[in-house]
Amino acid sequence: MTSYDLVFSLGKKVLDGGQLSFEEALSLTTIDAGDIPILLGIANKIREKFTGSMVDTCQIVNARSGNCSENCKFCAQSAHHDTDIETYPLVSESAILRAARKAESDHAYRFCVVTAGCGMHGDADFEQILSYIRRIGDETALERCCSLGTLNEDHVNALKAAGITRYHHNLETSESYFPSICTTHTFQERVDTIKRIKAAGLEVCSGGIIGMGEKWHHRIEMAFTLRELDVDSVPINVLNPVKGTALENQERLDPMEILQTFAVFRMILPQKIIRYAGGREHSLGELVPLGFLSGINGMLLGNYLTTSGRGAANDLATVAALGLQPIHNLGNA
Repeated sequence: MTSYDLVFSLGKKVLDGGQLSFEEALSLTTIDAGDIPILLGIANKIREKFTGSMVDTCQIVNARSGNCSENCKFCAQSAHHDTDIETYPLVSESAILRAARKAESDHAYRFCVVTAGCGMHGDADFEQILSYIRRIGDETALERCCSLGTLNEDHVNALKAAGITRYHHNLETSESYFPSICTTHTFQERVDTIKRIKAAGLEVCSGGIIGMGEKWHHRIEMAFTLRELDVDSVPINVLNPVKGTALENQERLDPMEILQTFAVFRMILPQKIIRYAGGREHSLGELVPLGFLSGINGMLLGNYLTTSGRGAANDLATVAALGLQPIHNLGNA
């Protein structure tokens, strides 16, 4: 079977409601370069059928920056790396509310409070963060999300009571490649937190970073773990190497390989949110709009944790130009 025929055959399988096997998904990573645009088109058709034209938008705030105890090789906020990022303790409630109001005015649907650190065990800031989340709910119409690292059951219940509807906790990469990226905590710890979030009836946002030296089979392995965990939103970051980190000299991925990754994830996870996340501007440049024609149906608006994006207005203009529609809430419709 030619790669052209393979793409159509597997695309039809997914469109008809079937699921790809690991081997089938992996076969899509070795197709001829000339057939990659066909793969993108099939993935776009799958996105259209299963998730429609709506784009889930989210804006984040870096509520506590740097000095993280973990040694994740990609991370500018790790205390194990010497980078030029700004470090600071938990920001004030007024600063969080300003960021939330800006997210609402930028037409974001969700707002995510993010803190550097391994997790909330013994963290003195947790109660204050709960207060922030409640205030955001009182004063905006935003859906509330947070990314605070690993959680125990009590943390999960407290966040749910405060109004969190979705929790972000990336796997970062596959289980087999994870020890090459981080050794200060385990992959299983991340999985356990995701399972606690799902058990509480909350949505989970979990994905990872591509371009960290992993192979195709590692990406497929991560996608299948996410499918098994039944996560709701899958952010795909593209490594933007930061000077001072262990991956500062990592070679950048080819843009077409990035788009191919989006498409393969869409075919593995046809009904989920596949979310544009960090690194897209630096890695794709003028090809950024093609991500939305490769199966993407979610995006971070504006800036990221330690790097700048294109700005919310430009992001939304791209969505509109492609005939897609950002999800709105009552506060920013």
